[in-house]
Amino acid sequence: MDSSNLNLLQKKSASFRLCNVSGHTTELLEIGVQNPTLQLIVIPGNPGVVTFYKEFVESLYHLFEGRASVTAVGHISHTKKDWENGKLFSLEEQIEHKVDFLKHELVNTEATVVLVGHSIGAYISLEVFRRVSELVAYCIGLYPFLALDMQSSKQSMIGKLSASSILCTALSSLAGILGLLPNWVSKYLVKNSVGISWSVTAAEAACTHLLQYHTLRNVLFMAMTEFRKRNLTGQL
Repeated sequence: MDSSNLNLLQKKSASFRLCNVSGHTTELLEIGVQNPTLQLIVIPGNPGVVTFYKEFVESLYHLFEGRASVTAVGHISHTKKDWENGKLFSLEEQIEHKVDFLKHELVNTEATVVLVGHSIGAYISLEVFRRVSELVAYCIGLYPFLALDMQSSKQSMIGKLSASSILCTALSSLAGILGLLPNWVSKYLVKNSVGISWSVTAAEAACTHLLQYHTLRNVLFMAMTEFRKRNLTGQL
């Protein structure tokens, strides 16, 4: 690749847009080229906030030196604005949402489609691959969350928290109140608590999305359905 093309790659950044997927307003992060040979679809974990993945999406694009288009697809209602008016969405509904996205957005693409799932997004990717294998060539899992570790104190705590509607409502309400603070205050709180090692972009995503009642409530509800599925099937 010559230096002029390399400079263009270095300057290019992912763009944000809203997309309607079967009636659900969906947040996307995109970076791409005309007539790509590869179409990479990033399926986030939980939280499914696409802006958490900005640096990752851009790194993938640059890794393939402009031969691939990359799109990160956010989860329903893991969004900055409450487009769904407080409705809660399960793991299964998030899977169907990604299936619908592929059917409507990529049905005419000639590029090789690869799903890249992070954490529970790896499980979602596998389920999407099973249901629309004619549209997807490969599925890659990053730190895949495919089974519960019953010895993990962190998973046990999340499981107990997500199973209590009272605790979920209280925690989500607290997040919503913190989200009303001035932006510099919420950034300071995030960077000095859960986001000590986070990038500036990730901290900003937490402030704009996780400090919203509807988003955190959906994060916890989705987690509850993840644990419920584990209890019913023995695996995710």
